[in-house]
Amino acid sequence: MKISNETKVGAIAVVSITLLVLGFSFLKGKGLFTRSTRLYAVYSNVEGVTPSNPVMINGLQVGRVYALTPDPGMKNIIITLNITGDINIPSNSIAIIRQNPITNTSIEIKLGDASTMLESNDTIRTLPNEGILEGILGKVDPVLFEVKKTVIALDTLSNNINGVFNKKAKDHIASTLENLSELSASLTISAASLQSLLNQQTGTVTKTVQNLSSVTGNLAANNSRITDMITNLDSTASKMARLNLEQTLGALDATIGELHSAMTALNKDTGTVGKLLYDPTLYKNLTATSNKLNVLMDDIRLHPKRYFSFSMIGGKQKDKPLMEALPDSLNAPYKK
Repeated sequence: MKISNETKVGAIAVVSITLLVLGFSFLKGKGLFTRSTRLYAVYSNVEGVTPSNPVMINGLQVGRVYALTPDPGMKNIIITLNITGDINIPSNSIAIIRQNPITNTSIEIKLGDASTMLESNDTIRTLPNEGILEGILGKVDPVLFEVKKTVIALDTLSNNINGVFNKKAKDHIASTLENLSELSASLTISAASLQSLLNQQTGTVTKTVQNLSSVTGNLAANNSRITDMITNLDSTASKMARLNLEQTLGALDATIGELHSAMTALNKDTGTVGKLLYDPTLYKNLTATSNKLNVLMDDIRLHPKRYFSFSMIGGKQKDKPLMEALPDSLNAPYKK
């Protein structure tokens, strides 16, 4: 069977395209016939990293960089790592970008000691990218590298201080220093005044101490007289206290006796006050008199002519006198 030239060209084209796709995938770090694990690493700076860069563990290449995907804000960049073969990577391992000015940049995985392992599509922990210059300095001269980091830290601190101490804050500091200067001058004057007060010859404190010493000396010299005066005062006060207390108690006792006698007389029905309290005769007489006065007042109100005659011709009223109070009078009813 004769194969046409068109068929041969088509077969060659298919094989070439397949080889091209497989080679391109291989260059990108994707394994062709081996099992692979895909991990993700997030960095803020991926300088020098490109697809197909090697992934190293302990100096051995175990995979390649498959892709770099930035987030919309370009603050973080996600690197996709293709790890070929059955390699167990602990979950606390760290991926570090190792830049090399001679060869390609690589990503080195520092293995951790966790018992759990990273699975496919997990995110591995990372450290910031130091850059080419930092890597060279760290290898060539570690002391110079540490000095450079210290200078950078000091520069950052200086910028932060300049940001905090703006013009307003600087003005406040200047005002505070001026106030401190005035306070220092005032303290100097106060110290001079205090020194003047404490001067042994002419100081006010010295004179005051001398006066106090003189007063205490006089008190010590007259100590016996002062003691006698205090004793006399104490004795006089004691006597006056006893005298007043005795007189008060005597008067109170006499008053209580008289009050007791009066209450005893009141409790008996022999005296005048006792009869007023216990004999109902006075109450009955007062009640009868009150009733008679009420009847009289009502009779005067109803028959005034019987008691007051103003007529020159007519005589006194001939009606019979009222014998009992009217029921409509105030404070009714009345007792008979």
